[in-house]
Amino acid sequence: MSDGLILAGEPMGLLIAQSEGPLDSVSGYSLAVAGAEFNVAVGTARLHHQVTYMTKLGNDPFGKRIIRVLNENKIGNEFVSFSDTHKTGFMLKGRVSKGDPDIFYFRAGSAASTLSTADVEKIDMKNYSYIHLTGILPALSEDTRKAVYMMFDKARAAGLTISFDPNLRPQLWPSENIMRKTVNDMASRADIVLPGTAEGKILMGSADPKEINAFYRNNGAKTVVTKCGAEGAFVTTDKEEYMVQGYKVEKVVDTVGAGDGFAVGIITGLMENLPLKEAVKRGNAIGAIQVMSRGDNEGLPSTDELTKFMAQK
Repeated sequence: MSDGLILAGEPMGLLIAQSEGPLDSVSGYSLAVAGAEFNVAVGTARLHHQVTYMTKLGNDPFGKRIIRVLNENKIGNEFVSFSDTHKTGFMLKGRVSKGDPDIFYFRAGSAASTLSTADVEKIDMKNYSYIHLTGILPALSEDTRKAVYMMFDKARAAGLTISFDPNLRPQLWPSENIMRKTVNDMASRADIVLPGTAEGKILMGSADPKEINAFYRNNGAKTVVTKCGAEGAFVTTDKEEYMVQGYKVEKVVDTVGAGDGFAVGIITGLMENLPLKEAVKRGNAIGAIQVMSRGDNEGLPSTDELTKFMAQK
C-alpha cells in the first residue's frame, strides 16, 4: 500500500469578480479553478504528498485549464476522463470586504455529473492509504451518488483511512431530506468526519459541537472533528474529546476554501504520523491562512509558509 491520497470531485472554472457589487453588475472577472476536493488536492500536493484526483471534464477551455493546473501542482490525473458531449462546470464568485461572497453555479448536466461506478471500477485502492470524499459529488446525480458509495466500499475493503467532509450544497440536491439522509449515511461509513457547526444544525438539529460529535460517533464514525470557526475545532475520539484553539486572523479576505484548508491540515498531519491534536492544529492554521487570501486555493501554503505561520503564533 502506498502512502498516497486519492480524491474524487468536480473541479470548475472559477470567475472571480474584480470589484464589489451584485454579480449582474460586475464588469470584470479573473479566471481560476474551484472545487472543494480540488482545493484539498492542491493543498496536499503543496505539502509534498502524493495525490491523485479523479473527475470528468469537458473538452473545452475550462477542462484544459484544470488539467494544466493539476499538472502544475504535480497531482496525478490518470483517472481524469474527458466528455465530448458534456461541458466542464463553472461558477461566478462575488468580491466582498466582509461576509461570504455571492456564488452562482453553471454546473447542471456537467461532465463531472456523469461520473459513474464504471469509472470507480478502474481504481486499484491498494495504491493509496487515504481517501477524502465530500457531500458535493454525490449531490450532482444518482450516478455520482452510486459512484461515491462504491468508493467508500472499495476504500474500506482495501483498508484506507477515509475522511469525509459534508460540504453541504443544498442547491445541488433534489431535496433537503435526501441531502440529510445521504450525507449522514456517508458520514457513518468514514473514519474521520469533518462537519461545521452550521452543517450540524442542518444535518442533525444542533450547532453544539459536543452534540454533533456524539451524533456522528454514535452513527459509526471513529473520529469527529467539528469546525467552530475562529474558535478552532472540537475533537471526539473513542478515547477522549478536546478543543483545539484556532489562530488569530488579522483580516478575513475570502472565507471560501477555509474548510478545505482545514481538511488538508488534518490529512497531511496524519500522513506524517503527527498526533491527531497536532494534525487538527495544522488544520486550524491552514484554514486561517486560506481566509486571508482571495481565491479558493491560491493561499494554500507551502511547507515553509506553513512552518513560519505556525511558529509566529
